Amino acid sequence: MNDPTAKGKGPPRAASRTRSVSRTEAVHEALRQAIIEQKLRPGAKLPEDAIGETFGTSRTIAREALGRLAVEGLVNLLPNRGAFVANPSLEEAHDAFLVRRSLERTVAECLAGRLTTEARETLRAHVEREKAVAGHNEAESIRLAGEFHLVLARLTERPLLIRYVTEVVSRCSLILAMYARPHSADCGATEHEEILAALVEGDAARAADLMGSHLDQVAGRALLKPPPETDVRNILAPFAERLRVIEGR
Repeated sequence: MNDPTAKGKGPPRAASRTRSVSRTEAVHEALRQAIIEQKLRPGAKLPEDAIGETFGTSRTIAREALGRLAVEGLVNLLPNRGAFVANPSLEEAHDAFLVRRSLERTVAECLAGRLTTEARETLRAHVEREKAVAGHNEAESIRLAGEFHLVLARLTERPLLIRYVTEVVSRCSLILAMYARPHSADCGATEHEEILAALVEGDAARAADLMGSHLDQVAGRALLKPPPETDVRNILAPFAERLRVIEGR
């Protein structure tokens, strides 16, 4: 009579919870990609009801997905205002890459000489996908480049390191989409190949140095171009000054 599995109790609740978590993860990933690919622009409002309606799910799941994105630095949650796509400044962008460089050198040191055959093949196949989209799809190139680093982090099997790398890579992917000047994605894929080769050879020092150099190059490509001006006052200020000169004011 007190059996928790009686009358449909117990297992159905567990199954329901599993489906809920899975649905949250799916919505989280879809929103993440929309942000990184800048389909959702920096500063855009993200209403829970609209997200729930779009994905055919509840506001609770939408709220949980937004909370995860906030932890990753892709969304800002503002009291009494709601959720907005993050809009990191250039200073914040520099700081993000500084932290990322340190974390990912550690990842390289952890993995050198310890990749399984399966892991090597997975990483090589990933690099080939990066090469295939190079020069054809900038958003996909950015996504795949970030995923390469996430795969490396997961291979360490160190939960705290995986968490921190995931957060900073997600934020840097948004920064790349916002600020990066046009460049050949072949550069990133080639650098990934070199890192992979050092990991396979078991040269921890070289792998860490290549990772640091690679992220320096990524940051250099990313942080040179400010985003387009959107404040109408700033856009029109030169025209107003020109008018004042013409009018002799």
